[in-house]
Amino acid sequence: MHRIQALLFLVIAPLTLHAEGGDAATAQQVLDRYHQATQEQARQLRDVEMDVEIDASLPRLGRKGTLSALRAIGRLGQITYKAITFQGDDSIKRDVIARYMQAEVEASQKPGLGIQPDNYKFRHAGYHKEGDWELYLYELTPRQKKPGLFRGWMWLEAKSAMPVREEGEFVKSPSVFLRRISFTRDYLVQDGVSVPSAIRSTVDTRIVGKAEIQVRYKNLHSTRPQTASSL
Repeated sequence: MHRIQALLFLVIAPLTLHAEGGDAATAQQVLDRYHQATQEQARQLRDVEMDVEIDASLPRLGRKGTLSALRAIGRLGQITYKAITFQGDDSIKRDVIARYMQAEVEASQKPGLGIQPDNYKFRHAGYHKEGDWELYLYELTPRQKKPGLFRGWMWLEAKSAMPVREEGEFVKSPSVFLRRISFTRDYLVQDGVSVPSAIRSTVDTRIVGKAEIQVRYKNLHSTRPQTASSL
């Protein structure tokens, strides 16, 4: 786990998206394992809470702000936020961060938007190896144009078949207040599960122009009731 955490910063960032390499048959096996593991992945990331810090700015207007919040994922996968502190311009909180969180909350209430064959076409597009650490790159093309789906890329770590990065642009805005949304999501692989680490987004809003958003996650913990062990 510590090796993956370190390499996320040393290796992932400079990777060339169109890199050649990797065995096509192995790439398909890794992708198949990823699809098989997504249900368990979703189960592990339910009934959990995590601390979130959201930095947002409007470069054209010179405004910025930072929100600290508690992000919870319920038993059915629905996301909720509880704001804790905010520093900065109120327009950032109201017109950027609040709308960003609301779009994520609404998307979590719509099932069936996962990275699955029903929603996407997959193409093996690249490979990277660093010692015994292997990554396979896949190009994702959505089968339908609907909110929550994106056109872009996904890196899977070969051993766990879990994603360490997803990036792209949503094919349809999740909100009437937002136009184009591009993003990069980074994950840490812990105990065979991909845990959110950070998101960087550029959002074209209809009200205040271009916004830049950075989200950092930490302190993931379960909220499931602890069962007493039998004597």
